[in-house]
Formats: sequence, C-alpha cells, structure tokens
Amino acid sequence: MRGAKPHIKIERDALEDMPPPVWMTEDAQGEWRRILPILAQRRILTEADLGTFENYCIAMGQVREMQRDIAKHGAVARVYTLDKEGTAHVTGMRKNPAVSIQSDAMTRARLLAAELGCTPVSRSRPTIEDNDGDDDLFSKDWT
Repeated sequence: MRGAKPHIKIERDALEDMPPPVWMTEDAQGEWRRILPILAQRRILTEADLGTFENYCIAMGQVREMQRDIAKHGAVARVYTLDKEGTAHVTGMRKNPAVSIQSDAMTRARLLAAELGCTPVSRSRPTIEDNDGDDDLFSKDWT
C-alpha cells in the first residue's frame, strides 16, 4: 500500500507496579523486579502480556540457576569405572545436563525478551503510535 499510512490509536492500560508471584524462584522474582519498572516506564506491559512476562522471568531465573550449577560442578564431568581391585579409572567425559537446560532457557528468554521489546533490535522496530487526534483508523471518515 503506497502513501501515508493511517495511525492506529490504541488504548493501553499499562501495568505500573505489581509484586512478582510468590511461586516463582528467587532468580525469577529478581528478574521480575529488575525489568518491570522498565516496561512500566515505557507503558508496554498490559495484563494481556503477563503470561509472556512471567515466562520470560522464569526462563531468566533458570539461566541463572543453571549457571550456578555449571560453576559448581563444571560444564563437563568425568565418567569413572571401578576395576576388580576397586580402583577408579576415568573412562570418558560427559556434558553436564545443566549446560543444555541453560542453553534452552537462554533461547526462550531471548525470544520472549524480543516479544516484550527488551532487546535493542526489537526497540528499534516501528511500532503503532498513540495519537491524541481523531485521525486513527477506526474513527476517520474514509468516505
């Protein structure tokens, strides 16, 4: 469609402040408290977006939890076997399952952050503008 595009006026009841759900882990609650003020200032987060925001916080909490596990136990573990005398021998290495869990959580968090406008690329995309005039798509007389 060529020419000037009509502005769509939307009414948003953005959430200002609310505590994190008590059932979330401490890491997820920390992310909630870190990001909610930013989204509230931008008037982005509405009640309809709470599920996405909760899932983002859960994913980020999981990333941090898995990072602590990796820091404690390492990214790989040695696999030992015992011989007939009871002596342990290293027979191989295996990846810590926390590495895969963290990777999946990072991917989910990145996708959800983009949905919420929390990445540099998503913030640079054009958005629907709020206008104070009466020239929005639904109130303009197009006849």
